[in-house]
This record gives sequence, C-alpha cells and structure tokens, in this order.
Amino acid sequence: MSPALSIYNTATRRKDAFVPRAQGQAGVYVCGPTVYDFIHVGNARTFTVFDLVVRWLRASGLRVKYVRNITDIDDKIIQRATERGEDIHAFTERTTQAFRDDCVRLNLLPPDVEPRATEYVGPMLDLIATLEAKGLAYRGANGDVFFSVRDFPGYGKLSRKNLDDLRAGERVAVETAKRDPLDFVLWKAAKPGEPAWPSAFGGGRPGWHIECSAMSCRELGETFDIHGGGWDLQFPHHENEIAQSEGASGKPFVNVWMHAAFLNMGDEKMSKSLGNVFTAREVLDKLDPVQGGEQLRFLLLRAHYRSELQYTWDLLEEAGTTLRGFYTALREVPPRPAAIDWSNAYSSRFQAAMNDDFDTPVALAVLHDLRGEVNRTRDPALSGLLRALGDTIGFLQQDPERFLKGGITLDVDALVAERATAKQARDFARADAIRQQLDAAGIVLEDKPGGATAWRKK
Repeated sequence: MSPALSIYNTATRRKDAFVPRAQGQAGVYVCGPTVYDFIHVGNARTFTVFDLVVRWLRASGLRVKYVRNITDIDDKIIQRATERGEDIHAFTERTTQAFRDDCVRLNLLPPDVEPRATEYVGPMLDLIATLEAKGLAYRGANGDVFFSVRDFPGYGKLSRKNLDDLRAGERVAVETAKRDPLDFVLWKAAKPGEPAWPSAFGGGRPGWHIECSAMSCRELGETFDIHGGGWDLQFPHHENEIAQSEGASGKPFVNVWMHAAFLNMGDEKMSKSLGNVFTAREVLDKLDPVQGGEQLRFLLLRAHYRSELQYTWDLLEEAGTTLRGFYTALREVPPRPAAIDWSNAYSSRFQAAMNDDFDTPVALAVLHDLRGEVNRTRDPALSGLLRALGDTIGFLQQDPERFLKGGITLDVDALVAERATAKQARDFARADAIRQQLDAAGIVLEDKPGGATAWRKK
C-alpha cells in the first residue's frame, strides 16, 4: 500500500503527513495574478504546480475547495490603465479574461471560487477594524492605516526573518506616518483620480496584503489546509498575511504552506532588468495550437516544484517530443477505459511518487516505463492505465490522432492518398517529391505493414 501523502511545509521546513482539518475535505488557497499584464512563464509555472496539487488531492479521494484570487486593484493596475487611457474596470476585465484564456491553454482547472479583490472590500474593512480594536493597527497622519509589526509576537516565523535584522537592514527612509519602517499599509487614503471606497477610516483602497487575508478567510475559514504561491511571496506577502489573519482571529492561519521555486531562463534568473521575461502567451503563440499548451505544461512540471527549473527552447522542444511519444503509444494501442487499479505495480509506484511531496520527476518516469510496456505488449488495458494515470496530473487526455497531427492546415490526407496512388503506379519520383514536401512542412510519414500510412507533426 502506498504511503499517505506528505507535503513539504515551508513553515516547518520538513515533509509532514497531510492531515486535512475536516475528514475527506481540503481547502486550498493560491495567490492569483495581479492583472496589470499577461502572466509570464514563471507565473505559469506556479499556477500549473498548484493545478497539479489540486488534481492529485482530488484523485486521492478528497473533496477540494480550490480558491485562487484575482487582484484587480493595485498601484501597477492604476498606472497601466492610466497610461493607456482606459477605464480601470474595463482594463481589469480584459486582463482577467486574458489570464483565464492562458489557463485554458495550459489545461488548468478553474478554481471553485475566484474572488476579486474589489468585491471583498467590506470583509477587508471588517478585518482592519478588528486589528485596530486589538491594538495591532493604527491610523497614520497621512490617512493611511498601518499594521504594527512589533505588536504581533512571532512576526517572521514563516520566512525565518528576525525583526532586529530586518530593521538593521532597512535602507528605505521611514515614512513620517509610520511608527516603524517595517509596518505595512492596510488601507491607503484616497488620492485624486484613483479608485476609492468609503470607510470608517476615510475614503481609500486596500493594501495588497490585506486582500488575500480577507478573501481566503471569508472563503475557507479562519484556519484552512493549504496556502500556496511562488517562492518570492514568502516575505513579505505571506508573512504579512499570517500577522493580519492570526492577529485578528487569534487562531492558526494555515496548516501547510507550499511555495513553488523560480523558473530560470537558461542559466539566468528571469528578470525584467535582464530583458529575459516572456509571457506565457508569447511562448504558447510560437507553439502548435493543438500540442503547445500540453507541451509547455509538461516542461513546467518535469522538475520537482521546489527545484528551480531551467527554461530553454531546446527543453521545450524535448517536452514536445516526449509527449508525442506518449500519444503515439495511445494511438497505436487504443486505450481500454477502466478505473485505476492502485495495486498495479505501475500505479503503486506512480502513487508513491505523487504522495512524496508531489514528486513529478519520478511520477513521469513511471509513465515512461509504462509507455514502454504498452509498446511491447500492445495491451489495451495498460494503454488505458497510461491514460488514466496521466489524467490525474492533467496529461494525455486529447484524441491521439488529433494531437499527433497538430494544427496543420495543409491537406495532408489528400497528399498521402496521392503518394499512395503514385507508389501503386510506380511513379516513385512523385511519391518521393510528396514525402519531401510533407517533410518540409513538418510532417512525418509512418508507412505501416500492408500499405497504410499514418502521419504526425514533427
């Protein structure tokens, strides 16, 4: 029997057995995008990782409530909409839909709840009022409301940062409205031309950190199972979420903190200053419209989520080649659908890998081995198992014939038929010319015994 699921908890710095707060259920919150632009491939990795997590929790028999927010009010959003002369609401509607479109292309499950920050201002104000009543928030002379970091015991426990060290390393001049440079804003006083909401603190808008605390607690409760995001969100964002949420409720905020590592462009960290940031949309638009989303998804999940991942075009092409190998096996040996038998040797190894902190490199290696067995035995049951295991992590669900042919607009079938006629007429020059034409168009022909010819995109 496969061991129970264990997850590396950033808060404890070890793998812990995952024990849901409510039997048979799990609440998962993932920090979603700030919709001022298209997501880049590093963001895509994070969202794809947590799609994998949710899929595997469900495959393990848990009822999962998956919450992934949209930050639709932020300094960057205001600036970008102003630069483009666009109404902020219209701007964020468009960029939010662009994010959803990218998620569909990557085969990401939609969250069960997708809270937008602008729709949860009321809960944010309630949370700020509670913090003020408990002496953890104060009003600055400039109209902003701040969280008093030094009044929350244990600040820094997630990121293992010491307050005195943080203070010593503070290089930014102290805002006159703050009591301490480490204090962070909960509510920003209204400024001319910016969106604002009325409140007991005066007109204004929420700070970034308070948004996730309010949305996650409103949708999942004051304590929930898993909170996820990119590695860079540990500090200050997640640290501040803990301070706000636990400061208000007096209860533990999250049982398991998960963080996905960075994606590097070749040997360099992806950075706007280096000019090596690519949006997921830019990458997907360069790939085949049928194969590309799954191809990028495969690359993003081939390394363990806590390991930094190298992104290069060669590695992306290699991911496509690997997927075509899987789909070729499924085409040649049509799968026999059946429920997964977890006692099967392949299933058991796959399950053990995924239960070991979502170890996708090992799980994908099991699928490679199973593909080899399918090719050797031609067993439809094993082909069905390959497809079913792939489904638990979001792969191998397309029609194999369609996937392998890709988004080809050329009438390949007509040319293949013409080539067959030419061969029968012993017009080998014409048959070779057609093969060369198709090869130049990126089409691979596979002549089968008996004279049939299959084809796929390179």
